[in-house]
Amino acid sequence: MVKVRSEGVILESSKNEFDSQAVLNPACIEVNGVTHMFYRAVRRGDMISSIGYCQLIDNKVVKRLDKPVLFPEYDYEKSGVEDPRIVFLDGIYYIFYTVYDGKNALFAYATTTDLVNFTKHGIISPRFSYAEAGRLFGFSKVKMAEKYFMFESYIKDRQGNDILLWEKDVFIFPKKISGKFALVHRILPGIQIAYFNDFKELTDNYWREYLKNLGEHVLLEPKYRFENRNVGGGCPPIETKDGWLMIYHAVENFNEGRIYHAAAALLDFKDPAKIIGRMKRPLFSPVEEWEKKGDVNNVVFPTGCIQKNARLYIYYGAADKLIAVKSVDIDELLKELKNDI
Repeated sequence: MVKVRSEGVILESSKNEFDSQAVLNPACIEVNGVTHMFYRAVRRGDMISSIGYCQLIDNKVVKRLDKPVLFPEYDYEKSGVEDPRIVFLDGIYYIFYTVYDGKNALFAYATTTDLVNFTKHGIISPRFSYAEAGRLFGFSKVKMAEKYFMFESYIKDRQGNDILLWEKDVFIFPKKISGKFALVHRILPGIQIAYFNDFKELTDNYWREYLKNLGEHVLLEPKYRFENRNVGGGCPPIETKDGWLMIYHAVENFNEGRIYHAAAALLDFKDPAKIIGRMKRPLFSPVEEWEKKGDVNNVVFPTGCIQKNARLYIYYGAADKLIAVKSVDIDELLKELKNDI
């Protein structure tokens, strides 16, 4: 078993209005020894989310802004800008996040070259109703798991025929695959991957053809008991000597509700859909009181990784209330993954 070391809580809500309720689900990237953290900040009262910013050195906060760096500005994000992930590729920092209008959850992205000034590029996810998406799934030449149709029916019945396909947990690989961007996203209950040359390609026509062949684009699907409800992207992949290391989240249904776990998989460099190894047990689960009780109970939700020497530091939201970090020996984790095929 991989030994997971708890590094403790590193960020909590503050007196600032924008993050007075909770902080969670951070995006992290290290530059010159400084960890830049972009985190989901929840405002008390209306519970609207924005994205805050702080700096860490040795997992200690050395700077924290008193205002968000990304926040709702347009109708499509009026109820929240949520759950960022950050990737550096070809001189540009890409920040992906969920936008919420009170009914629909879609994904958008922004870019920056200095981690100070940001340009929003808007929504790039599919904008089809669940009813239309379900129809498109039926064209897939690769047989799709029945759960895709179950979630389509379940969400449509609860939210109405006009609800759009929910899209969350989005990021790109930090290197191009065969010369293309490789974008990871989540259509319940699995994790999928989309390839393209330019973000301008992500039009309705692109996504329509993509959804018709969704079975060909699956990266990971629920496999083990601890992920019996669904899986979703966690941290952007880390390049290792053995392949792409991806820390993701897994959701387990049980009698009293749901448990969110952190999980790990090792993916092939050239074809990430080829699984080299995948842990048969959670990497870690809610065990601390502050992971088991919060705004949403029983949640560990990994969204950012930093590799320092021999250890991998995994930053996560705990019970949708605060931010903590755990660490593992990366060689030990890789050895475990290669044994769990």
